[in-house]
Amino acid sequence: MVNDILTPHNKNGCILLYFDAKILKNKLKPHLCRQIFIMKYQIRNIIFIFVLIMISQILNEEKISELHKLLTHYDKIVITCHVSPDGDAIGSSLGLYHLLSSLGKSVSIVTPDATPKSLNFLPGIKEIVAYSKYTDFGIQILANAELIFCLDFNVISRVDKMSDALSSSKAKKVLIDHHLSPGDFADLVISYPTMSSTCELLFRVICRLGLYNEINKSCAECLYTGMMTDTGNFSYNSNRADIYIIISELIKKGIDKDKIYTLAMNTSTEERLRLLGYSIYEKMKIFSDSSAALIALSQSDLVRFEYKKGDTESLVNVPLGIPEVKWSTFMREEDGYIKISLRSKGDFAVNKICEDYFNGGGHRNAAGGEFYGTMKGAIDKYVKILEAIKEQHDNK
Repeated sequence: MVNDILTPHNKNGCILLYFDAKILKNKLKPHLCRQIFIMKYQIRNIIFIFVLIMISQILNEEKISELHKLLTHYDKIVITCHVSPDGDAIGSSLGLYHLLSSLGKSVSIVTPDATPKSLNFLPGIKEIVAYSKYTDFGIQILANAELIFCLDFNVISRVDKMSDALSSSKAKKVLIDHHLSPGDFADLVISYPTMSSTCELLFRVICRLGLYNEINKSCAECLYTGMMTDTGNFSYNSNRADIYIIISELIKKGIDKDKIYTLAMNTSTEERLRLLGYSIYEKMKIFSDSSAALIALSQSDLVRFEYKKGDTESLVNVPLGIPEVKWSTFMREEDGYIKISLRSKGDFAVNKICEDYFNGGGHRNAAGGEFYGTMKGAIDKYVKILEAIKEQHDNK
């Protein structure tokens, strides 16, 4: 029966199969119409196929078919992601880079600015072109592309100063992202906000394209890094069984998940540790009436501790360890604006705050934005937000 209703895309090891819908209609119940992973065991001369786990099939088949046509038609491909790229942005970009390279495509990665040094261990990181540093070269790469993948951002403004170069490129554009409210700048949009990360979504896309076999160790390492960092080492937005099925498949590709955790989240310079200690001891403020916490670092603070890109990654999560704190805000002074990061616990929606007050957005428990002005102005605005939230709560 299994051979009658399943169509294999991969015949070795862990196989990704799809149900034949016409046969399924007669032989299986509707709720079993899902893509599944199976393991093939051979005992003596008999092959046994065991259905191990089912992963919910959420991707639109028409969009997958359209993506397949684009990949078949075009060879000069560029991958990009959002400004101030994090582990999910870089992980998905490099993961897709390794996959497409294995298919013989000509692939380039252009990011709006530099990657955090904490991700320097990722295979292929040196292939990335930072637009902010090599602007003319970045413009040329985007202009010559036939197909551009836009990963881990929902609107074109998220690529900052690279917006004009990206929008003016005549290349077909594919958006793969897990943020709310995707824009209409791409020719093909694959957006699923329920996904824990763009890397999780990308893994699903790869499998639906029938390219599971093309996921090598380097690709798997990058995808896992994005999934891990975007969920705080699977401590939030990660309570779905599917996530851990995918992790098990990446481990089968040869990744060392413990080593990746150590390199990405548990390795620091002396200066970074001192900056984190200073931030918590000197700069963290608790607003008990609002169940809120704030850490704000000025440029002089950053210079004092020889700040490097990525040094404050996950700092915004630290105050959430206090039971009474429901949401945490981190502000970092950049050239001309204040970078805002928000995190929360439970049903407190910080994405709404970023949308309404900080020209940003994100997810319910993790969001970000910018404030164009001084640090004092940003903090004053934050205090007014606290007052507004408290007033709304008191009026309920």
